[in-house]
Amino acid sequence: MRAVVLRSHNGPESLVIEEVADPVPGPDEVLVDVRTAALNRADVMQTLGLYPDPRGLQPEIPGMEFSGTVSAVGTRVRMWNPGDAVMAIEAGGAYAERIAVHERQLMRVPASVGVADGAAIPEVFLTAWDALVVQGGLTSGRWALVHAGGSGVGTASIQIAKAIGARIAVTCSAGKVAACLALGADVAIDYGTQDFVAEIAAATGGAGPDVILDVISGDYVERNVKAVANQGRIIQVGLMGGGAANVNVAVLLTKRASIIGTTLRGRPIEQKAGLTQRFIREMLPLFDTGAMRPVIDSRYAFADIADAHRHMATNANTGKIMVDIA
Repeated sequence: MRAVVLRSHNGPESLVIEEVADPVPGPDEVLVDVRTAALNRADVMQTLGLYPDPRGLQPEIPGMEFSGTVSAVGTRVRMWNPGDAVMAIEAGGAYAERIAVHERQLMRVPASVGVADGAAIPEVFLTAWDALVVQGGLTSGRWALVHAGGSGVGTASIQIAKAIGARIAVTCSAGKVAACLALGADVAIDYGTQDFVAEIAAATGGAGPDVILDVISGDYVERNVKAVANQGRIIQVGLMGGGAANVNVAVLLTKRASIIGTTLRGRPIEQKAGLTQRFIREMLPLFDTGAMRPVIDSRYAFADIADAHRHMATNANTGKIMVDIA
């Protein structure tokens, strides 16, 4: 099969397609013919050697989410059959024509979405839902603040918040404000000209957001602590602004607030499968009702995957960047 194999870590130039052996599914695994992969910030970091696949598999094939069609199943698989349209998040290996995945990590592709676009769902919707709802405790009537509102996780967060009856503010660049509002954000804050601490305070009547989802870190962390509501939760899921931060812990203590660091990639298979199965029950049906949809920015051919990475590096995308493998 064809796959991207990282022989070096020099950014997009490292994304070279080679012929490699097909994966062999284990007894509990499903072999999927990949139709589409979707880009994530972690993929960009991996090409720079900053976020390797925690499994340490060789050859090193990046790619964390995909959609495709089941081609074969392991001897103990009972949930899937050849021909089923599926999608999933994985620790790596999605930049390839085939991938082997545990059966409980797979989700059906909603009929309203289709297999070509299914790859735009797993990573960003699972990440946003886990951060906001499962760990953040967001419920109907409460406020969320999500940074990078025009990103894949951001656009998923807006839809999830509105689907459960919560209110949501996002930060984004000036060029993405209209798109975020059109998607359903109650407030869109231009981080280039507005202070999100002041803006979210005004929007919430001074109470602050109950949950903050932050993919930035850096100097955002202390500002998040200032902004968050009493007993609120700050869920840190990314480090685009760097890993170091200065925080006034006294403010955190006074508010009885929490900062929770989390990733999906390195979790044990049992945890990832459990989260996926809960998402299937509670959120996946909302795609077919029209309450949620993947937001797709652009598509690239497999041979142009380096250009897709260069586009992501500009931060110009609103929603997901897709790579058509087949």
